[in-house]
Amino acid sequence: MIGLGLHQIQDELNIKADAIQHEFIALSNEIDEVGKDILEAQGDERKPLREKQAAMRTKQQKLAEEINLWRERARKVRSRSGREELRTFLNELLTLGDKTVNPAVERTIYLLDTPEDARGNIEEKFEPIRMSEAGRLIERGRTDYTLRVSDPAARQREAIRFANRPGIALDEGNIAELEAAMEDPDPIVRELAILTTIQFYRFRTNRMADLDAAHHSAQFLARLKHAAVIPTLIEVLENRRTGFIQENGEPVESDNGRSRMVVLLRLVEWNTAEAKIALQGMKFDSDPHIVRAAARALELFPGPWTGSLKGSPGKGV
Repeated sequence: MIGLGLHQIQDELNIKADAIQHEFIALSNEIDEVGKDILEAQGDERKPLREKQAAMRTKQQKLAEEINLWRERARKVRSRSGREELRTFLNELLTLGDKTVNPAVERTIYLLDTPEDARGNIEEKFEPIRMSEAGRLIERGRTDYTLRVSDPAARQREAIRFANRPGIALDEGNIAELEAAMEDPDPIVRELAILTTIQFYRFRTNRMADLDAAHHSAQFLARLKHAAVIPTLIEVLENRRTGFIQENGEPVESDNGRSRMVVLLRLVEWNTAEAKIALQGMKFDSDPHIVRAAARALELFPGPWTGSLKGSPGKGV
């Protein structure tokens, strides 16, 4: 079957990209280590280290371009609109002379050239593979050099930009795909998925009129173990608002007090300086339950808040 052959080619092309990606990640870690060495070095010791770092970054850029190239080839496998266009593309792959890819390409060309009656007159259709918006973002996390730098700020900016697209934060399919990517073996993809998912649930918690759905989002944010969620928890705590909940099948006006209480308790567990400042700001809140809970937490932990409390979820991903 030609479809099976195309799938095998895609697998081989992606495996090729994955191998280069592992090299990219290892090099990124080395660059970070050299950066630490530069900070610790004195005077003339820094110059050769900077030169080494520059050379490594040049190599990193080339690896990123190579990964993009193999990923693009994999995407193009199923985007051909007809047999002749597909045959031309497959012949181009053969000219690369790659020992791991060529056998799958050769088998598919053989099937493509086999008369239809010899294949049982099976009609093959070559439909483009349509990747979801979340899937494209995840793929960029694997291959886009601008997102794979050591500084997480670029991934944070992309997460905010992506989540602010009209309607996307309400798309359950995109959210499910990004939540799954939060367990991706690639640490860069994993972080990008986490940061974007935080932004999705930030929108839902702070903007949805359905306070039951908003509360589920607040609970999700409270379960996250990545420190990037702390500013969003603080935002939820400080954003007292009204909406609707369901009681006996009827919408009833209410406020988001229960969501605010959930994030308040989680901020106590995070126990960071910014969390403490947020709780101190609840002294004059209009919700007496929030006021009492914040005051009690500050009373129990009067000293500096310097990190997660012992026994609470850590700051890992």
